[in-house]
Amino acid sequence: MRLTWRRRPRPTTMGFWDHVAELRTRLIWSLVAVGLGMIVGLIAYDRLLSEVFLPPYCNVLVSQEIDRPCSLVITSPLEGFRTRIQVSAYLGVVLAMPVLLWQLWRFITPALDRREKRWAVPFILAGSVLFVAGAALAYFTFERALDFLIAVSGDAVDPLLGPGSYLGLVTFMMLVFGIGFEFPIVLIFAQLVGIVSSRQLSRARRYAIVGIVAGAAIITPSGDPITLAALSVPLYVFYELSILVGHLIVRRRTRRSDPDTQRPDAQRQGSQR
Repeated sequence: MRLTWRRRPRPTTMGFWDHVAELRTRLIWSLVAVGLGMIVGLIAYDRLLSEVFLPPYCNVLVSQEIDRPCSLVITSPLEGFRTRIQVSAYLGVVLAMPVLLWQLWRFITPALDRREKRWAVPFILAGSVLFVAGAALAYFTFERALDFLIAVSGDAVDPLLGPGSYLGLVTFMMLVFGIGFEFPIVLIFAQLVGIVSSRQLSRARRYAIVGIVAGAAIITPSGDPITLAALSVPLYVFYELSILVGHLIVRRRTRRSDPDTQRPDAQRQGSQR
């Protein structure tokens, strides 16, 4: 007698407590991934501080002809430790983003059909690329934003920044931009599961423009117009692209599931026979 092992199939219908247990499992794996990324951030903190985070501040001091050393100043014994933990936590989220997207995908797959579940790799790849692109955009626009903020404070103000405020600002901006760039993926999957349609998104275009600008103004910590424009313009472009991509995917799925669209093909094959 030959024994074969078969993987237990995942239930197609899940109750409330099944969803709660599934969510708890996904959150645990996500926290583990963030914790491992945080450890990497703690190890690489000093090098990242000197080679990545400080150069924008140093360039602003040179451009504004401020004659002082390019260094951060602590005013509390615990400020340096808190900043290291805070920056490492942000870096942990960045490094764990592929795992976070995978856990999110595993949580929402019961709402998709069998063919759409094959989009896991494109979903994770696109989400990771968009997150990195958003973080990179925030980093490269941070120097101009910082230049504007220091210049608008007046000539009599000498910038003396601490690690908590400075590093907290740049890392939070990178995190906000990265999460904001996940906006098109959210809209596309909202169309897939039937929450909204491409026609509804098209009709709400005017409200979306106002909402995107208002949301970008709220979530950007610096509040300068450069950062606001750098986040609002790509988000609106992503809004338009998500309408187009979502419309194409939903139309393709409708044609595949509609028997009337397949009937002419079958009749054509029968006539050829």
